Amino acid sequence: MTALSDYHRWFAACAERSSTEVEPVPLDELTGWHREPGTGNLVHESGRFFSVGGVAVERPGAAVPGWSQPVINQPETGILGILTSEFDGVAHFLMQAKVEPGNHNGLQLSPTVQATRSNYTGAHRGRPVPYVEYFRDAARHTVIADVRQSEQGAWFYRKRNRNMIVEVREPVPVHDGFRWLTLSQIHELLALDDMVNMDSRAVLSCLPFTGPGVARAAPREPDAFQAALLRSCEIGADGGRHTTAEILNWITESRSTTELLVHRVPLDQVTGWHETDGRISHESGLFFDVMGVRVRARGREVDRWTQPMIAAERTGLIAFLTRRIDGVLHVLVQAKAEAGHNDIIELAPTVQCTPDNYTVLPAEARPAFLDEVLAADPRRIRFDTVLSEEGGRFYRTRNRYLVVETDDNADTDGHAADDHPDFRWVTLRQLTDLLRHSYYLNVEARSLVACLRSLLTGPQ
Repeated sequence: MTALSDYHRWFAACAERSSTEVEPVPLDELTGWHREPGTGNLVHESGRFFSVGGVAVERPGAAVPGWSQPVINQPETGILGILTSEFDGVAHFLMQAKVEPGNHNGLQLSPTVQATRSNYTGAHRGRPVPYVEYFRDAARHTVIADVRQSEQGAWFYRKRNRNMIVEVREPVPVHDGFRWLTLSQIHELLALDDMVNMDSRAVLSCLPFTGPGVARAAPREPDAFQAALLRSCEIGADGGRHTTAEILNWITESRSTTELLVHRVPLDQVTGWHETDGRISHESGLFFDVMGVRVRARGREVDRWTQPMIAAERTGLIAFLTRRIDGVLHVLVQAKAEAGHNDIIELAPTVQCTPDNYTVLPAEARPAFLDEVLAADPRRIRFDTVLSEEGGRFYRTRNRYLVVETDDNADTDGHAADDHPDFRWVTLRQLTDLLRHSYYLNVEARSLVACLRSLLTGPQ
């Protein structure tokens, strides 16, 4: 097993060879992009890649019953794929040191393949995407995971990517900028700010995380939290506070009864948003901006380009509350409606928000359990890392990811969440089973699943 000190030397060398210059520019200076006549939508001259339009949202009876906003429309399905292979009986994963223009620190650890359909079919007229053939012709190998999943429902309109893990038994050439890592090494890297990118986290969450291999990877003398986490990964699908059938019924009921009306509208018709200083911003100065960037990159399929991006300058908060129930760790998930989701509701973390935004929203809009997370005793915080969101569309947009033990973790009954209709306690095994299917866990929850699993095999 390669020491992580070797990894850091390799990563630093990749950073020297893959520098990127990203310059914010006014939207009207983007080359190849223009405002569509009649709508004001930002579109590319090729008709490919993505566009920025608007949506109008109605949610009768909610604290905020309606709003409109810019949104990214990218109807094509991309590939996010990781190759895995065994070396000396240990599973390794082929990861890439990849630069994205929106990354807070430039270079981050990415999947083997991270490409939109426009990229891997050559619409960008750049160099071919390495290793994409293993995923486009995956039937020649062993497919560990292959499922379409959503992206950020607050900023994308029905965006989805194909999340894949493919096992290969033949020798695979390792190109410059790629490296085989064990899962425990990746888990250790997850504890570092802005190291493992969003796409890697999302794909790794789809990895089946049950069976003897998980127990072998766990510490020989786990603490009470780790022991409960291991049981949460291994227990039968119906061994939690709620059966899987009950969870599926709850999700279906939420999807069937939640009234959320989303209409695509021209970008010119979103209300409360204005273009000033070459970017589109909300009149409150909060939420996010639509901005432009000019990029010059080394080590990418394309050397230079311009594009619009979404920029949320304030750090968000993504958190799981956890609780031991009968010795099994449970996480508190919510059935969250987001305007950009394909089926309205997906399971989300206990808390998923940008706290600063609530200074201009009604008090009743403040997320449940936000104050409990913000006031958590540091001794109860098991995971706490600031991680970047997808750097291809979001400019330096980051969230603080937390795993927090609740105050009643001594296998006790009774908790405020038990009576909340939008929340349920579920096990990691139940989440793993749901991740075999599309559109059950949102991308923030998938990231947190990867982070939570890291506490079993990585450092505390």
